[in-house]
Formats: sequence, C-alpha cells, structure tokens
Amino acid sequence: MIRQIRGRSTRSIYLVLACLSLALHLLLAFFCLTVLQTACVPPASSSSSVGRADTLQRQSSSHSSSSSSAASSSHKLPTIPQNAKHLQLTAKELLPKDKDSYNDATEKKLIQVGKVIQKVKGHSKLEALFKHPLYNLPRPELQEDDWLLRVKPTTHAKDSGNEEDSINYDSQWESGSQEEGYDKLNWTSDVETHPPWLRFHLGISRWELYDRKDPNLAKLSHYLATQRILGVVQKTGGTQLKLLMSFPNYGQALLKPMKQARDAETDVNLFYFSDFERHNAEIAAFHLDRVLGFNRIPPVVGRLINVTTDIKGITTDHRLSRTFFTSPAGNVCFYGQCEYYCSSEHPVCGTPHALEVSLAAMLPDLTLAPRRSWRSPWRRSYSRTKLAKWEKDPNYCDTVKQTPPYSHGTRLVDLIDMAVLDFLMSNMDRHHYETFEKFGNETFLLHLDNGRAFGRHSQDEPSILAPLKQCCRIRRSTLLRLRLLSLQGLRLSDVMQESLLQDPLAQVAPLLSEAHLSALDRRLATILQVVQTCQKMHADVIYNDLEGYEQDYDPQPH
Repeated sequence: MIRQIRGRSTRSIYLVLACLSLALHLLLAFFCLTVLQTACVPPASSSSSVGRADTLQRQSSSHSSSSSSAASSSHKLPTIPQNAKHLQLTAKELLPKDKDSYNDATEKKLIQVGKVIQKVKGHSKLEALFKHPLYNLPRPELQEDDWLLRVKPTTHAKDSGNEEDSINYDSQWESGSQEEGYDKLNWTSDVETHPPWLRFHLGISRWELYDRKDPNLAKLSHYLATQRILGVVQKTGGTQLKLLMSFPNYGQALLKPMKQARDAETDVNLFYFSDFERHNAEIAAFHLDRVLGFNRIPPVVGRLINVTTDIKGITTDHRLSRTFFTSPAGNVCFYGQCEYYCSSEHPVCGTPHALEVSLAAMLPDLTLAPRRSWRSPWRRSYSRTKLAKWEKDPNYCDTVKQTPPYSHGTRLVDLIDMAVLDFLMSNMDRHHYETFEKFGNETFLLHLDNGRAFGRHSQDEPSILAPLKQCCRIRRSTLLRLRLLSLQGLRLSDVMQESLLQDPLAQVAPLLSEAHLSALDRRLATILQVVQTCQKMHADVIYNDLEGYEQDYDPQPH
C-alpha cells in the first residue's frame, strides 16, 4: 500500500515538472519570435538629421575597426522607387552637344531627379549625389603613360640571368633602413601588400589625383587618423607653421595645427595675406573638392594628438624643440620657426596636451614625380596699395586666352574650376598652382594649400570669380554639377555637412558652422547668376567636355 502511494506521488511530481518545462519552452519560443520580429522593423527616418546621425554612426564604426575592407568603405544605396527609374539619365543625355538644348530639357530632367531624391525617405544625399550620372561620366581609357607611377616590372630580373636577381624575384622588398620603431616591410609585387599611402601614389593618373570609387581612399583616411606617429620635423618653406609627420611603414603626412576657434571669423580689416591658416579649412576644402567632382586635393583628415608625446617627446628638429613652453594656464605650447606667426605671441597650444590638427596625405617625392609650379594669371598683387593687372583691365582674359598654355586644351577651364572652388570657400590666397611634369600641359591642376579658406561667412569676395566673369567660359560638366547642387533635393550645404560627418574630428564639434554651410548655398547661387549673365552676353560660354580631355577650344576673344 505504501509503495503504491509513493509511486503515485512520484508520477504526479514528474507530470508537474514536464508541464512546467513545456510552459517554459513555449514562453521562450514566444519571446524569441517577438524579438526577431522587432529587429526586422526598419527604423523610421523622417528628417535629414536622423540620416546624418546614421551616417556618423556608420563612420564611427568604420574608424573603430583596424581591418576595414572595401565593403566597409562604401554603403549600399536605398532602392529607388520603380516609378522613378525613368528619371535615371545617361551621361550623353546630361551633356548634349547642342549648347542651346541645355537650358530647357536638361535642366528639367535635373529638377525631376532632385524631386525624386527628395521623396525617398532615409536616402543619403551624398550617396545619391555620387550615384548620379554626372559623377560617373565616361573618361578616356587610361594608357600606360597616363599613370604617374608604376611598379617596376620584375620580368627583367628573371631574364637578366643574374642569380641574385632571380632569387629576389617576387620576394619581399627589402629596405636598407634599420631605424628603430619602423615596421618590418612585407611588400611584394602584389598591390594588396602595399600600404595605403603607396596605393594612393600608384593611383594618381593624368586626369585626377584619386578615383572616388577606390576603396583604398577610406583605408588611407583611416591610416592617417590612427597610425602611430614616429617622427616629427618642421617643414621648410611657406609662411606659417607646418609639420611633417612620419609613420611606422614609411608613410608621411603634412600637419597643420588648430590656431583659433572654428567659429572665429576673420577680421574684415585684415588683409588676405595676413590671415591665419585653419586646420578645419584644409579638411573642409578636401570634402568640397570631392563633392564638386574635381578630385584634385590630396585626402585630408582631422585628428586629435598629444602635443607632449606625439610632437615634443619624439621630434629630432632642434629648431622646433627649442620653441616649446608651458603657458600660464598650464597648457603645453610651441611656435616653431617660419616667416609669419611663429613667435611666442602666436603659439600653438594644447588643452593642456590635446591638440586638433589636420593631416594631409603627402604627394610622391619630387625625385620620383617632379611637379611644376605655375604663377596664376589672376594672382593678387600682395600689396596694400597696388592692384594687379587683371584688377585694372576688364579685357584681361583676351590676353590670357592667346597665351600658352591657356590658348588650347583645358588649362583655362581648369583654372576656372579652381576659381569656382576658391569662391565657394572664400579662398583669396591662390597665387600659384602645380601640375605633374610627366603629363605636360594635358593634365589636371593640383588644388593645394587651402588653409586660408573658410575665414569669413558673413561676406563674399566677388573678385575671386574674376576668371569666370572676364572669360565667360566654364566646363559643361562643372556647370551641370553646380546646377544639380543648387536643387533642394541635393543642396550643397546638406551634402557637405553629410560628407564632413565622416571625419573623426566631427565627433568633437562640427567642422563648419551653420553660417559657413549657408554661405556655400549663397555663393553657389552667385556663380550660377554670373554664368547666366555670361550666357546673355556671349553665345559660346560652355566648354563641351563630352568627348573627354582631348578637345581644344577656339581661343578667339568674346
């Protein structure tokens, strides 16, 4: 009897435990299903600020990863609605050979595209801009001579019969340098083993400094923002303080320090050649150049460094090391040696050690890729009393058009491209420009040294547009891109703000204030108004670049 009672009790206990176990499993399955369904619901993004925050979050995750790949350097575009597919234009539709057909049909198509982009919720304006056909125009097929640098072929080593050469064929590139701190080189003929700075050098072509679609561009930016700094020396030349930074794998970068608050506006009574250089101007100039589709400024990133450990503690430059001091506020400062603003009255100071800087990728060494410096025809007099020739002669461009290298090819419209860029960022300090000697006159202009840009937002400087006003000539693709950026759906200030959010220093504070961003839209409208005025006065204003870079234009004065 007792055994029967015990057996029944045991079975009851087992039954209760089984029911409890089944109930727990059901609850767990219901909870997992609920979580999975919630994770699949896309977040709503009804405003542009949410999209910009998402962009910043993706960029932060990209910089936090030390092994970024090509897939992480670009994000997928949202799918364009089916009813908008008929608005996707081809390059030939956007660049008609008939100059008179631009103002009606082409502009209407651009406006339609802008409206469609505006309707797509959560759409990245920057990604949409770079997806546009105007930013994917056909280019001449690159030949061997169109590359600035090429890796030396190894076939000569195999065929030379030299036993030592054949042993080292396709092996690691050995360096004679045994400097402490430098990484052991592991470069082979395979481009995947090259550091980002070398890939950047090898990617320079006759027509542009870099390919915007190249995944190495994101890797190079990450490299400049994160690499350990091994050496610092002051760069010679120039009027203000610049430092040359060295990294473990023989890469280098040009540093410009923060010398004033980002929102500090240049005094209206200060001459342009007496203005401070700004680190955030160098960063913003690179992004603006890229947004305009020029690709002529070397990649620049912002970075927060330690003045004591990253400069003072490792520099071997005695001229620089002698200028360090501690300010009364306890900040570590230095001023270096240069022509202007290198004194204890104009120091560069940390807070107390942290310092914001811009780091620009260095171009290939002059011994490998010599560059030629050209004096700009619209160079300012750099005098407080004298005016330049172009400031006194309204027909000055007629002389320029008949003077080589501006009498043929694209040199004149390239110079006007540079004037458009300078006017948008209010840079009055463009006295020279450079080109790579290897390419002769058939190549692009380097837009270097932009530290004096973005000084004033409350007023514009119309004299910067003198090349455009006096010559009344502009490249067709440049004009179409400017019109595209004037549309509400792809407003220049919006895409610039989104692009600047990709820089590491944007997490500290905005690189450009709202006033500077608004000034971009205002100045863009001014440029388009100047072009419209030119079109009313002259029939032949737009330079047709549909056929690439080989078409000359008639240099007859207008």
